[in-house]
Amino acid sequence: MHCPRPLLSLLVCLPLLLSFPVHADWQQHSWDVMGTRASISLWSEDDAAPLFQQLETEMERLNQLLSPWIDDSELARLNRQGHEAPQAISPEFYRLLEQSLHYYQLTGGAFDITFASAGHLYDYREGKAPHDQELKIAARHIGADRIELLADNQVQFRTSGTRIDLGGIAKGYAIDQGIALLKASGVEHAWLALGGDSYVLGDHRGRPWEVGIQHPRDQKKVAMRLPISNIAMSTSGDYQRYFIQEGRRIHHILSPQTGKSIDGLASVTVLANNSLDADALSTSVFVLGVEKGLALINRLADTSAIIIDRGGNVFYSDDLTTPE
Repeated sequence: MHCPRPLLSLLVCLPLLLSFPVHADWQQHSWDVMGTRASISLWSEDDAAPLFQQLETEMERLNQLLSPWIDDSELARLNRQGHEAPQAISPEFYRLLEQSLHYYQLTGGAFDITFASAGHLYDYREGKAPHDQELKIAARHIGADRIELLADNQVQFRTSGTRIDLGGIAKGYAIDQGIALLKASGVEHAWLALGGDSYVLGDHRGRPWEVGIQHPRDQKKVAMRLPISNIAMSTSGDYQRYFIQEGRRIHHILSPQTGKSIDGLASVTVLANNSLDADALSTSVFVLGVEKGLALINRLADTSAIIIDRGGNVFYSDDLTTPE
């Protein structure tokens, strides 16, 4: 796949479906779940309302399982009790922890679900960040090696201050579950999005889907368009959850070393075969930065990245670079 290198001034990425043609057999639906907006558009000769309901039900099930803000979710219970004694969790949750630890190892610690040990101290709606001393204490409990996976789907935290958040992987997993549901129902052409994560299934009835990369500070502007088919796309950006404090952008992608927002990049978009991988990798590359992030992506098969720094410079993985 080859992409042009447009001149961009301070861009970040946000997947957008562009220029939908009006057709009776294109059916669309959207709803709120997992703290963001979900959207689906699919081609079907049948009424897709029952299928839309199945998607809503599945994503809400995952929300009830993985949300840190729902008191009786498995994740919230583990955060409360994980340091006290081994906790029995569902096989599904256990597998997601296994995959999270895989990415922790793959990225040299850049992908770390224990960032929540500091992350829970931020209030993005109220524009409040923790003091440096609070972060210093919280950072002692960050490090996925503090998670001990035991036999029989049990898990325990090695330190009492450790918390986890699957925000860097849960939405991608939800997309993958939704696409599996669509395929099982015989759908061959669809676009499913959840926040900054999406998957395009098949093509747009004879031509590729067009997914846009948007100007970070003006949602009405599209910077570039990517023609894609049968691929997952995930964007991590400093504009998705943030506030400005003393001239500094405080956003939700935190350094596992310090618990502070990562500086330098504005956004990372990753294309991969499934959404879980794309989701985890977009976060990881944002933390790693341009040089280390592209080195990681260039080692992985069937994986691409577009990185935009805060100076508006655009960087591509090797497979997206036009040969000289």
